[in-house]
Amino acid sequence: MLCGIDEAGRGPLAGPMVVAGVKIRNTIKGLNDSKQLSEKRREALFDEIINSCDYHIVFTHNQTIDEKGLSSCIKHSILEIMENINAKEYLMDGNTSFGIPNLHHKIKADATIQEVSAASILAKVSRDRFMCDIASQYPPYQFEKHKGYGTKAHIDAIKKYGYCKLHRRSFKTKVLDEFFMKKNEQTLF
Repeated sequence: MLCGIDEAGRGPLAGPMVVAGVKIRNTIKGLNDSKQLSEKRREALFDEIINSCDYHIVFTHNQTIDEKGLSSCIKHSILEIMENINAKEYLMDGNTSFGIPNLHHKIKADATIQEVSAASILAKVSRDRFMCDIASQYPPYQFEKHKGYGTKAHIDAIKKYGYCKLHRRSFKTKVLDEFFMKKNEQTLF
């Protein structure tokens, strides 16, 4: 009766954050933190989790993250999961319960608690699929390769093409802040 909760996409420069909650009905072998599994293994486990669990997945798009802030969006997603999955206990991967009553938290739960591992996989695969699907609308950024994270190639694309609709404007990086500050200074003269 445990519902495990985890997120994917807290730190990228572009794209949504995805939070998933999972209550396992049948045993699933091979669960682990999604970051410790190959893409092929995550994809196979995704289908097994969908067929063997009660689950709920929440997407929060970049504009909402910019408007409301990351913590507020995570809290809202968790509350939505709690409304949609009936469990005796809710456990979130990480070091905070965001002030939500009846929500417990544990660091590295995604690697040690099967329900949280399953949630980690659903969140990661859902987000990765979204970024790959939408990549064709924004070809210069190659979202299918880095999924919106701050890789050198992604930062170089932002420097060359600027931001697109998928970018989180509230996320600041020193290298991009300095680049755009210099670019604006140069255009003043």
